[in-house]
Amino acid sequence: MAVPIDISPNKDSGVLKEVIQEGTGDEYPPPGCKVSVHYTGTLTDGTKFDSSRDRNEPFTFDLGKGNVIKAWDIGVATMKKGERSILTCAPEYAYGANGSPPTIPPNATLKFDVEVLNWKCEDLSPNMDGTIERVQISPGEGYSTPNEGAQVELHIVGKYENRIFDERDVTFTVGEGSEANIISGIDIGIQKFKKNETSRLIIKPKYAFGQEGSKEYNIPPNATVDYTVTLKKFEKLKETWSMDGQEKIEQSKMCKEKGTYYFKAGKYDLAIKLYKRIQSYLENETDTDAKEERDALLLASHLNVALCQLKLKEYFDARSAATSALKIDPNNEKALFRRGQALLQLGEPELANKDFTRCLEIDPNNTAAKNQLTICSNAIKAILQKEKRIYANMFDKFAKMDTQREEFEKKKQPNVLSSVGEWGQEDRDREPSEFEKENPDILLLNKTGEFKDM
Repeated sequence: MAVPIDISPNKDSGVLKEVIQEGTGDEYPPPGCKVSVHYTGTLTDGTKFDSSRDRNEPFTFDLGKGNVIKAWDIGVATMKKGERSILTCAPEYAYGANGSPPTIPPNATLKFDVEVLNWKCEDLSPNMDGTIERVQISPGEGYSTPNEGAQVELHIVGKYENRIFDERDVTFTVGEGSEANIISGIDIGIQKFKKNETSRLIIKPKYAFGQEGSKEYNIPPNATVDYTVTLKKFEKLKETWSMDGQEKIEQSKMCKEKGTYYFKAGKYDLAIKLYKRIQSYLENETDTDAKEERDALLLASHLNVALCQLKLKEYFDARSAATSALKIDPNNEKALFRRGQALLQLGEPELANKDFTRCLEIDPNNTAAKNQLTICSNAIKAILQKEKRIYANMFDKFAKMDTQREEFEKKKQPNVLSSVGEWGQEDRDREPSEFEKENPDILLLNKTGEFKDM
């Protein structure tokens, strides 16, 4: 039998571990991961107080988050996959002086027979779909983490199939990592890091190099990559809630300026981020003294988002942004024009026509709106002509079918109608005629004497 080992951080015999079944591999569950275990808990006299095995249901918890007793966070972190160990836990590492009535008395030393079944890395992806996972190597300091807009300094080591392809120190603004050739998975994941933390990020293609891969780094399409990231230092952007009205105005001006820079560089996604940040600063701002300046910045942000979305061919989003601008200024010519463009691309020429018409009411010399009205008019005419052809063909087909049916019925079934001109019971119950079999899309009678469209 193995000799129990003191694994408590202070070597005070608070947590003793005795391995009764060796695990596999060389890895241990990292802090923050979800660990699945089976366990049986007993008092020192052998009295069993709890067991996941009896329930036939593994227990899952977040390791290192304080969701379980301290001894478990310490002990399970030292266990490999498939390992089974006895953890002997002193009261101060279990339920302390109070115990956990009625099953665990005060100041109780507990024994847990724990088997590690599996674990999943911590999911940092926005949709919690496993596309960005973190394996913590060394924890950071304090509680603060970078937010969007913070300045960060990192050391990164990127690997693909154990080949290092990117190793460097880099400084950038969170949310704008692409400017420093940083993939979005790092840009998103770093917002969960603490200062001096080192973690491994496993990043799926969606937040790595996507369907294109990277020629620069020799990364193939749809590749999952691995980055070891150390957050050396960061300067957090002041949170919106802690800013006064004037600070929000000043931050919004800087965002507008930077967004315009990205727009001119053709980096529309980054520009949208900056313009939307203005909205997060100002949409709920109630400082009446700065209302005029606030509304002007908000209006510009919605107008610019609409323009960026048109460039990206995201027409639903462009329409929404232009509509938001019109809520601030119902007669804004740019908003009407951009919404009209979006509506035209969405196949709504009649609605687009109204917006372009309104543009001309505001400025009769708006040549661009006149040109768009011509396009709308042609699109509406094309739709009407298409509908006319469809209906004409439909009526011609039905007329032809009616004629064929009449001729067929005269020849084959001259007495289908009763003397009062109604369908007789014998017709309701009869088998379909040869004509009906050859023309299944005509209107047939059902057994209740009503027409049904086959």
